[in-house]
Amino acid sequence: MTTMLCLYPLAPEQEAAVRAAAPGVSITFGRPGGQDDEAYREAEIIFGWDAKVKEVALQEGTKLRWIQSWSSGIDSLPLDRLEARGVRLTDASGVHARSVSETAVAMMLGLSRGIAAAVRNQRTGAWESPETLAEMNGGTVAIVGAGEIGREVARIARAFDMRVLAVRRSGGAVPEADAAYAADRLDEALREADYVVNILPLTNETAHLFQAERFAAMKRGAYFINVGRGGTVRTEDLVAALEQGVIAGAGLDVFEQEPLPADHPLWALPNVILTPHNAGGLTARNVERLVRLFAANLGIYLSGEPGKLRNLVDYGKKY
Repeated sequence: MTTMLCLYPLAPEQEAAVRAAAPGVSITFGRPGGQDDEAYREAEIIFGWDAKVKEVALQEGTKLRWIQSWSSGIDSLPLDRLEARGVRLTDASGVHARSVSETAVAMMLGLSRGIAAAVRNQRTGAWESPETLAEMNGGTVAIVGAGEIGREVARIARAFDMRVLAVRRSGGAVPEADAAYAADRLDEALREADYVVNILPLTNETAHLFQAERFAAMKRGAYFINVGRGGTVRTEDLVAALEQGVIAGAGLDVFEQEPLPADHPLWALPNVILTPHNAGGLTARNVERLVRLFAANLGIYLSGEPGKLRNLVDYGKKY
């Protein structure tokens, strides 16, 4: 009998949806780390991730064949070991598009309209306004990494009458964008943008892609938003660009080191908005989307066509 371990607490109706998609499968629902080692050794399918998956389920002789991640980013997982063990991995790409895009746009608004500064001033009762305020309407946004999240950011940006530039590896057209740029034209897009939204995954090609030269290529009044991966940015270069006025401000949800140390200079910069890597948090609606994705993938997997799973990670590309 096929066995499955679900490591995320689901509502009764969501558990029912998973059971309906997997008739005849022995399913254990629980919390991360809440099951004994035997449950991990016996699971052919695991929905979620925790330390025991790596410590127990990835050992030789276990039954693991497929993991459905509840995160879109999978760079923190032991991809080489998963590939070596022949385990298929599917990510949650598209599930978090709405919540992450809302965070990105909130940061754009918070910085350009002086909201971030106003919240800081509330603590001291300071009646002050930033020297310059900006408007999103009529501006240009460069979306670097125009996948599901990027397309949602583009859709919202169009509602602000913004010009949208999509930067993607292939350079292929993006319906929601006004223009698409291949990766080798990134600097060209940066020079045109009033807002740069980074949504890139972390790969060998994207590590520290945003460094001093890239920030220098941006407009002096431009804002940098990172809701992708912290490792795509050289943090010390970003701090220098912010301190020296090379760029106007930054909205950051992800960091090279997480949690961000309490004494890190980013905390003290007045032109920065920081959130604790929660843009893609499992909101109630995100959980609903994730369960729908998993249920659909269960049907594909159990039909004997695991190679057709949705959001199947390419270990060579690392996404």
